[in-house]
Amino acid sequence: MRNTARWAAALGLTAATVCGPLIGAAAAAPGAAPSSLYAPSALVLTTGHGADAATATPERAVTLNCAPSASGTHPAAAQACAELRGVGGDFDALKPAGDVMCTKVYDPVVVTVQGVWQGKRVAYERTFGNMCVKDAVGGSLFAF
Repeated sequence: MRNTARWAAALGLTAATVCGPLIGAAAAAPGAAPSSLYAPSALVLTTGHGADAATATPERAVTLNCAPSASGTHPAAAQACAELRGVGGDFDALKPAGDVMCTKVYDPVVVTVQGVWQGKRVAYERTFGNMCVKDAVGGSLFAF
């Protein structure tokens, strides 16, 4: 009987410790709504010349926020967000435009993306053969 009483007391104290702050927060702010109904989508995109992100110096960087509406320093934020939504946030699914002809001159350009897409952390890096190839693949997403 004593072990049962000790176990019940320990369980009660644990529940009070875990749930206590939640009850206090609910009492302090009744009817408080979440700050946003949208999963966050905020990205930082960089581009620079070089074979990879470790050796390339970023030449340009922009921010892109896609929820609840397109914003940021990206020059074509609405189109870039639409492209990302079209591929479900999968940067590897971005395909080159079929009507673009690029030279075979190798002048590598690296693009990085860091941030959050629909509530999930993303980190992406891709090296393109030259600026023309980058612009053909990224559409408006990588055009900054």
